[in-house]
Amino acid sequence: MMYLALSHDHRLIDGEEAVRLLVAIKELIEDPGRILLEV
Repeated sequence: MMYLALSHDHRLIDGEEAVRLLVAIKELIEDPGRILLEV
């Protein structure tokens, strides 16, 4: 298990966008083959 956290300025980045970024990173970590296929 791994914890992933993101720190951001709410004045510049909406919380929803930050969550989408964390979800995308989580999905790439869970399936590293996607990194090679999407590049």
